[in-house]
Amino acid sequence: MKILVISDTHRNFSALKNAVDSVPDADMLIHLGDGEYEFEDIRNLYPLLPMIYVGGNCDYGEHEQTHIVTACGRKIFCTHGHLYSVRENRDLLAAAAVQNGCEVALYGHTHVKRIETQNGVLILNPGSVDCPRGGNPPSYAVLTISSSGEIFPEIIDVENK
Repeated sequence: MKILVISDTHRNFSALKNAVDSVPDADMLIHLGDGEYEFEDIRNLYPLLPMIYVGGNCDYGEHEQTHIVTACGRKIFCTHGHLYSVRENRDLLAAAAVQNGCEVALYGHTHVKRIETQNGVLILNPGSVDCPRGGNPPSYAVLTISSSGEIFPEIIDVENK
């Protein structure tokens, strides 16, 4: 299973669409918040692609703040991150993932791409395709889970055009 992970698109529909189009074999899209308007447009454009959205601190609609996805037997904790103090560290995020029996935690909010492991939890931030921080290029992530349950995280840098 191939999961496209995106966060913090901040009304940049073309950046979101380009990321979706760049992974045509994605089995699912997870958007980690701060992009509710363009997410709705993408959902309308690709109605057959399963999609998850969690609310961010810059969203105005009513959205789940966390969502747990099960893919190939692996549980994935999805959140924007602002409620877990992810700018300081990922301790609360890792604890929430463990408490919910998840092996992976996905978050956004900081606009800084990151892959790390904490307390046995793979933690991934895809960065931002719209406005990355920390001197990073725009980015998104692909989380591949093999049929045997192996997890392969990858962050994809987007070329500025």
